[in-house]
Amino acid sequence: MKLASFLGKGKLKDKVLFIFDEPTTGLHMHDIKKLLGSFDALIEQGHSVIVIEHNTDVIKCADWVIDLGPEGGIGGGYLLYEGAPEGLKNVKESYTGQYL
Repeated sequence: MKLASFLGKGKLKDKVLFIFDEPTTGLHMHDIKKLLGSFDALIEQGHSVIVIEHNTDVIKCADWVIDLGPEGGIGGGYLLYEGAPEGLKNVKESYTGQYL
């Protein structure tokens, strides 16, 4: 609802940083495409969007990726990669890169 309210306001003087944690969980692919369109609309209005996500289709659409790992918990938390999504495929330690 909050996302829709920002999209309906048009260009605002103040810009907002949006942070979404796994926003595609439980969504159909059709709905994910609509969500990505909403993200694009926010960016076009000058806002910034950060998405924490495991869905590779969403990761491929990012301008910039930060990949932490290689595992979770004690085996993770290391910066494996930052940059355009295409470059993540070349990081052999990245599980995400293996699925892109």
